[in-house]
Parts: sequence; structure tokens; C-alpha cells
Amino acid sequence: MLSFRAASALALFAFLNTKLVTCRSPGESTADASPTRSETKDVTLPGVDTSTLTSREKSEWSRFVSELRSPCADQPVSVAQCVSEARACKACAPAAKALAKQVQRGRTRPQIEAFYKARFGADQVKEIALEDSPSKGNPGAPVLLVEFADFQCPACRAARPVLEEALKKHDGKARLVFKNFPLSIHQYGEKLARAARAAQNQGKFWEMYVALFENQERISPPVIDELAKGLGLDLAKFQKDMESEATADAVARDRKQGERLDIQSTPTIFINGRLFSGGQDFPEELDDWINLEVELTGGTPAKPSGSASAAPAPSAAPAASAAPAPSGGVTKKP
Repeated sequence: MLSFRAASALALFAFLNTKLVTCRSPGESTADASPTRSETKDVTLPGVDTSTLTSREKSEWSRFVSELRSPCADQPVSVAQCVSEARACKACAPAAKALAKQVQRGRTRPQIEAFYKARFGADQVKEIALEDSPSKGNPGAPVLLVEFADFQCPACRAARPVLEEALKKHDGKARLVFKNFPLSIHQYGEKLARAARAAQNQGKFWEMYVALFENQERISPPVIDELAKGLGLDLAKFQKDMESEATADAVARDRKQGERLDIQSTPTIFINGRLFSGGQDFPEELDDWINLEVELTGGTPAKPSGSASAAPAPSAAPAASAAPAPSGGVTKKP
């Protein structure tokens, strides 16, 4: 029988590796299947360090920055031209740097185009109603992460410490909001979502959040009550709230919102309204997204309570042929 620590390590390994797989469309190979393209001269851009790229990676990156349009609608030129001419678009240099990292991580052309569209396309920003969803971190943080998760999902359990570490690392600059998205494939998904909501009514959501994930492998109705007692909750009120119509409605609101956002798997994370899909380098990519948001927003607080979306986007949808990046996660709806 694996220890919880060992099981968690295996879950995290599976999560990261599966997310790498889910970045690819069915049947897509790791090779660039794009038609043969005309040769592009290697590009050098001021303020963009490409010294760690191999010669092949430098050539690939040069094609991307030469072919993809600037993130800014009022600057209809390539990323490379935008940076080299110091055009009035503060997102161009960060976009060039982000593309370099994607190339260096071995992403395929469709994956990189999908990343670019998801990350810089103005039409990719989603409005997410926060309402009374639990949150932690600085309320005035420039970066708002919204996580849709299922407490019985192993990938969600594996993502928890990564998200918590990100909040610590970016203390004051990032805030996390949680949304319940219980999946029908999990026996206790709905019940655990209600348990978390009931704990929230007594000011102990995040404590229950940790407890449910840490005890995921042995979860059952008696264990839920045991955890509630351990957190010092009023058990009678907790049990009553779990079965209440108000709790059921709150969970249903989150789930319906997730369905409107076309969430297909858990965990799914939005950063300032943009769908984040981490690959094998999930912690590093999360860190990159947060750093980039801080840079682009200039530290301006994310949209206040009520809804979540990106700061005013300096972009129109880039000219990328790939479809939007897939939802992040390994536990999928049936």
C-alpha cells in the first residue's frame, strides 16, 4: 500500500505528464507537421535574450516572431517588427520572450500557436462571476487565478500544492478563487463540494479544502464528518448545511458557470480571465503566466469582486491557425 506522500508524488507525476499529452490534439505527432515554409533569417530583437536557444530553436523562434501578428490591434505588424521598431505595444517584447520559452520547451507549432492565441488574443478573455466564491491572497492583487476543481480528482489534489506555492512566491501579487466543478464520474464529487461549501459557512473553507484533498484516498461520509469535527465545526450545522437547498444551489451555480465556459476536465484554471493550460512544466509555466500578467498590468489590481477578466487587453486575436488551447486537467467529463 503506497503511503500518502508516495501516492501524491505519483499523482503529481501523472498529472504533469497527462497535461503534456492533453496539449496535443488526437493524432498529432511531436514533429512539426506544417507544410514546408520558406526560410526565415534568424532574428535578433532588442531586450529579448535568445542566447540559450539552440540554432534550430532560434530558427523556429525567428519564424514565429516574424509570422505572428503583434498582440496589439493598433499595431498590425509582426511581433518582430513591433519589437525592433519599438512600436507602442507593451505586450510585444513579452510576447517574443514567451514564444522563446515555448520553443525551448519543445512545443509543436500547433501548440505554440494555440498558446499564443490563448495568451494574447483579445477574444480569449472570459468573464467569470466571482460572487461569494472563497478566495485567498491579496484582494487587490493584479493577478487573479480562478480554479474549477473536483475534490475527488487526483489531478486537482496534485495541483493544490503548486497553486499554494505560487501564491507564496507571488505574495501580494496573486489571488486564488475556488469554484466547485464536481464530475459525475466521481462517487463523492457532489457531496465533497457541498462539504466544502458547508465549511465555508463557518469560515473554514480553506481548512476543509486542504483536509479533503489530503484525505482523498479514504474519503467517505463518516470521514467527512470526522474532518468537520477535526476542524472544530459545529457538526449539526455542518450536516444541515450540506443537505440544504442553498448549498445545492451554490454548487450548481459554479458547475453551470463552468459548463458555460466549456470546461471539460479538472482542474481548469483561468488567469485574469484567460484559460491556462500548463504542460509537463506546469509549475514553471504557471510562474511564467503570473510574471507576465504582473508585467502587462503594471501591478494594476485585477477586476474587482463580481467578475474576473484580464486587464484591458492590448490585443486583437493574433493570426494563429490553431484552435484555442484545451482545458487543463486529466479528469474529464464522461
